[in-house]
Amino acid sequence: MGQQEDRKQILELVAEYYEKYHVAKTYQEGDRIPYAARVFDAEEMTNLVDSALEFWLTSGRYTKEFEKALGDYLGVPFVSFVNSGSSANLCAFMALTSPLLKERAIRRGDEVITVAAGFPTTVSPMLQYGAVPVFVDVTIPEYNIDVAKLEEALSNKTKAVMIAHTLGNTFDLAAVKAFCEKHNLWLIEDNCDALGSEYTLDGVTYKSGTLGDIGTSSFYPPHHMTTGEGGAVYTKNPLLHRIIRSMRDWGRDCSCESGQDNKCGHRFDGQYGLLPKGYDHKYVYSHFGYNLKATDLQAAIGCAQVKKLDGFTKARRQHFARMSELLVDTTDKLILPKATPNANPSWFGYPITCKEGVDREQIVRYLEEKGIQTRMLFAGNMVKHPCFDELREAETGYRIVGELTNTDKIMEKTFWIGLYPGMTEDKLVRMATVLKEALAR
Repeated sequence: MGQQEDRKQILELVAEYYEKYHVAKTYQEGDRIPYAARVFDAEEMTNLVDSALEFWLTSGRYTKEFEKALGDYLGVPFVSFVNSGSSANLCAFMALTSPLLKERAIRRGDEVITVAAGFPTTVSPMLQYGAVPVFVDVTIPEYNIDVAKLEEALSNKTKAVMIAHTLGNTFDLAAVKAFCEKHNLWLIEDNCDALGSEYTLDGVTYKSGTLGDIGTSSFYPPHHMTTGEGGAVYTKNPLLHRIIRSMRDWGRDCSCESGQDNKCGHRFDGQYGLLPKGYDHKYVYSHFGYNLKATDLQAAIGCAQVKKLDGFTKARRQHFARMSELLVDTTDKLILPKATPNANPSWFGYPITCKEGVDREQIVRYLEEKGIQTRMLFAGNMVKHPCFDELREAETGYRIVGELTNTDKIMEKTFWIGLYPGMTEDKLVRMATVLKEALAR
């Protein structure tokens, strides 16, 4: 038997293994209901093993295929696969510090408008570089930036806006994009919790993450699709793409793929910086970059997952609508979520804010005791966390615009439950029933 026949037999056995050991079990009342879980079939497993049999390990044919497929899905020409959504945010932000952007480059001390009600890795790259995050309050029940505060947040140091679409609900892209264009600011869409969400602008519908200068995604298992660990940075701008690739790949000037030499045809005859003429172009560095690359093993999973995104998105929207129906009679005690105008979210979760007199802690504890997994709205108020202690005491390194009233309310009164594609009617009804029990206690 030849190599191809052996390979075919192995992959057939893997598919059989999936059917025998990995097909999701039918939900039984009393089973724990997680807020998220992987949804996959035999294709992800066979792709993973197929890549392992090649043993290329670093980026290769599956990476190229995945970047192309994700770009086609989003409608963008340039996608860079990275090792996490956090790395995607780091890479996206650091791309805007490149000297190739000249006067538009973000320098230390420049300001970036963002929100404190979110996940820390939207903000961490700014602080780690030495830029100044400017925190603006959010609205409830959309849980996104209050665009009425944007002009107040602006200063002569503002260079960019970097904010996330919260739990799949896109922020007001029309207002934010217009603000950025008016003041010549960069816009990074942290799309890590919103892959598949849509926004209609001037009669045209776009995928979230594609209206700004750079978009980012996370493929950690709870997210809209998974590669295990993994993320992506995408853009329509060729210069930004070149910088993103450099930042991802050690800061190098060379654009050769893994295993490739002399793509430019000038490997040994260029002049770079103060290096000797003809210095090997593969070892010329135009940025202080990183190694944020993912592996072909991860990309192989992504190639199967990206085909399922439309189905995943449809399920998330259906589950959101159903949960809203089930909880319609709780609005005297709970604030239920609402989509941003012109948005069609692919909901990551179902955010709920307790009204005055309703104790979030008691509600959450009851849900957890009954086997229903909950989550806070990430950091609640990032500025209140221990990582800000030194900055807060020194009153330096960040700026707050006005009062973060709704941000604090989210910190104290908001939680969310799951809507992932593997949810069933039984699970949705069970979550709503237990939540109502908690409210009645």
